[in-house]
Amino acid sequence: MTLIIGWQVFGRYVLNSTPSWSEQASLALMIWYVSLAAAAGVREGFHIRIVALENAVGPRTRLWMRIASNIVVGACGVAMLVWGGQLVTKTWGHVIPSLGIPRGLAYLGLPIAGALMALFSVERVLEEISGEKIEDEEDPRWS
Repeated sequence: MTLIIGWQVFGRYVLNSTPSWSEQASLALMIWYVSLAAAAGVREGFHIRIVALENAVGPRTRLWMRIASNIVVGACGVAMLVWGGQLVTKTWGHVIPSLGIPRGLAYLGLPIAGALMALFSVERVLEEISGEKIEDEEDPRWS
């Protein structure tokens, strides 16, 4: 994506001719990157959360808070899967003229990421219940 945007800027300011496909390609790739990064965030535990509240309660309450949080994230993943799938289905027949690919392909990252988020949330809930230590990526300044 960086190369595509770089080429677009080079074309616009140096060649005075912007490639017609670069903006749509960048947008499609951005949807994929952001969606899959959100799923990776669920898996690795690097999404933002309020740790001060977690540290202020007892271990049992903390466990239930983490389980509830992961269930909510999993529900959001299921919503992304369902509604993202509907969006892909509705837009699959529309072609992005500058790329020649179905618009639904650009949106396909949403339901895939939603399924991964739901799966990773279930994994984290099971890890919480089993008592297995979950290592989240946290900012060392807050430790």
